[in-house]
Amino acid sequence: MFVSSAALGPAPPGLRSLPLRNLKNTFETKYGEAPLFYACAPGRVNLIGEHIDYCGYSVLPMAVEQNILSAVSVNNSGTIQLANTNPQYKDFTVSCSEDITVEKDNPQWHYYFLCGVKGIQEKCRIAHLAGMSCVVEGTIPPSSGLSSSSALVCCAGLVTMEANQKSLSKLELAEICAKCERYIGTEGGGMDQSISFLAERGTAKLIEFQPLRATDVKLPDGAVFVISNCCVEMNKAASSHFNIRVVECRIATKMLAQARGLDSSRLLKLAQVQTELKASLDEMLDLVDEVLHPEPYSREEICKTLGITSEQFSTELLSANTQHVTHFKLHQRAKHVYSEAARVLKFKSVCDSEPAESIQLLGDLMNQSHASCRDLYECSCPELDQLVDICLKSGAVGSRLTGAGWGGCAVSMIPSEKVDSFLQAVREAYYLPDPRRAAMEKQSLFVSKPGGGAAIFHEG
Repeated sequence: MFVSSAALGPAPPGLRSLPLRNLKNTFETKYGEAPLFYACAPGRVNLIGEHIDYCGYSVLPMAVEQNILSAVSVNNSGTIQLANTNPQYKDFTVSCSEDITVEKDNPQWHYYFLCGVKGIQEKCRIAHLAGMSCVVEGTIPPSSGLSSSSALVCCAGLVTMEANQKSLSKLELAEICAKCERYIGTEGGGMDQSISFLAERGTAKLIEFQPLRATDVKLPDGAVFVISNCCVEMNKAASSHFNIRVVECRIATKMLAQARGLDSSRLLKLAQVQTELKASLDEMLDLVDEVLHPEPYSREEICKTLGITSEQFSTELLSANTQHVTHFKLHQRAKHVYSEAARVLKFKSVCDSEPAESIQLLGDLMNQSHASCRDLYECSCPELDQLVDICLKSGAVGSRLTGAGWGGCAVSMIPSEKVDSFLQAVREAYYLPDPRRAAMEKQSLFVSKPGGGAAIFHEG
């Protein structure tokens, strides 16, 4: 359980030095008082299991050591004052007496914070929010696929809970924050928020849904994970790519259910079809080949097959920012989801059984995952593909995009003894030839170890 500020502990390892001092100084300069408490929520790297959490399938992420950190004081001002140590993110103030509104068409940093505030307010039925002054600092590169936006929502949820003296478990917080990020229009599945709260230092986690639970996954000795940013930014809430994939999976669910005589009206996730049919993942892949054609589906064909009107299609299946889409690649998206779900289970099985060739086996699964993301889910981009190719040529046994894609980061697994030569080779081949990338290289290429989860703490 997270509890009231009277029982707060000291800062987690790695937060006891410079970042905290800088944040405290910024806070005191801005507000003329010391913070009452701090909260942090980590970003994450998904090792395998891309774009399948919102389809109901398990994923295998670990928290990274980069995080969102907030310094907070509580007052009777009747307002929530937000500031950011990064000058490109402007200050924002909102009244506690007004309904909190989040503008979906304008995904500014403070709206992500307000998602977390609104989620806790609604869950805990808080009629009058406590006034707060907050300064936020982030060490997760924004729009990089390492979940900076979800970490900000989680941090805000934690801050709001503490400031209003409520008590919620980590599981409850994860579920609240997964739901409330949808206020900004992103229809995610809950992986990012779950690992941000449930992470533990030194271990990856298998995150399962319905019910939400997290199981330790021991990563192999002798391998290191390196994150590399392709330096192309992708904001999920500002573009429709992500939600189009969510919609395509939703439609594929209905089409597969219909073909097997199930009540498609109550099924929304591909995992639900497998459960209803009591089928294996291999059998679901066969069903996809049998039922769904590889050519894109038109709206008319989908409506005819499902027996729904064009209006029902728009209101029941599409989201606000996917109303313009006319064609849908159902075969490819479903094929990726079921094959990726199988790869997650194989990845965990290899980690659990620790065979002699485990590093090579895990690397093969990562490579298959990237190929599926690139070719079937079409969520990569030329720069990511180039970076993954360079990583493999530089000594990685496995390399794949991580996060939503269309930019952001790759994660690579490297034998421990090759890390230094790998970093140098990637630096020379991808970053140094391009002045913009070269300037970003220090924060774009780094070794990552499994970090701890979200926390509330005081200085000391």
